[in-house]
Amino acid sequence: MVQAIAHEGLLPFKYIVADCLYGNSPDFLDAVEACRGGTACVAIPLDTRCWLHRPSIEERTYMYKGEAHSKRVVSRDQSPRTVAALATELPITRWYRRTVAEGTKGPIPYEFARQRGTLCKDGLPERTVWLVLKRTLGAAPSYTAYSSNAPVSTPLSRFVWLSGLRWAMEQCVEESKTELGMDPYEVRKYPGWHHHMLTTMLAHCFLWQLKRGLGEKSACVDCVPAPGDLGSRVTAPRLYDCRSSGADRVGATASSPRLSLASQAVRGRGLNKVTL
Repeated sequence: MVQAIAHEGLLPFKYIVADCLYGNSPDFLDAVEACRGGTACVAIPLDTRCWLHRPSIEERTYMYKGEAHSKRVVSRDQSPRTVAALATELPITRWYRRTVAEGTKGPIPYEFARQRGTLCKDGLPERTVWLVLKRTLGAAPSYTAYSSNAPVSTPLSRFVWLSGLRWAMEQCVEESKTELGMDPYEVRKYPGWHHHMLTTMLAHCFLWQLKRGLGEKSACVDCVPAPGDLGSRVTAPRLYDCRSSGADRVGATASSPRLSLASQAVRGRGLNKVTL
């Protein structure tokens, strides 16, 4: 699918982000690298094995059923290590604290580190990538690892941004399922499925924009916005900021929007239904 999108050129993209399910798939990583100009930042399991320096390979001969065979193996004393072991052994000077979002209770910081490494596949070295490590603060931090084919000159700030880029997509899918009926559908072909997904996401986008313009609370007693409020409030009021629900931030816990408020706002404008 990724190769088809890149080949057709109908949906231009520059970055590819994915969770551990895809980060553990060599076929997916091969497909990503085949897309020229695309930069991937894919989560990988902590038990992924790697080398800090690409090991040397040698041919080893062995006998099997009376016949001589040879195979390629890594030279002795060059065993791969897990990403988890690498993360715990990095010195404190390699970690940098960065704020990924402004939460409702203040900034949300993590510590990031990066290291060039060579991934292991079937006991042999495969691709050399950036290993991006993220951990929580505290005495017993939890770790998250990413693999990226970004150029060597890529700054750390780019990896920090890419590590949280999936949050907006996950939030869109979660809220569309719980509030807009993305989950229950009955289709038999992909055109119908694509139509349902696109319509739901457009409705989600419309309601967020409406909520940002009107805010959560109304100046009227009946919770219907006053006529003068409909066109004047281009920014969210002080009583409600959409950033607190995660619309404009990355990497923080967000609550689902109250779509009943958006419905009230629509009714206040004299509309009985919304057609997308």
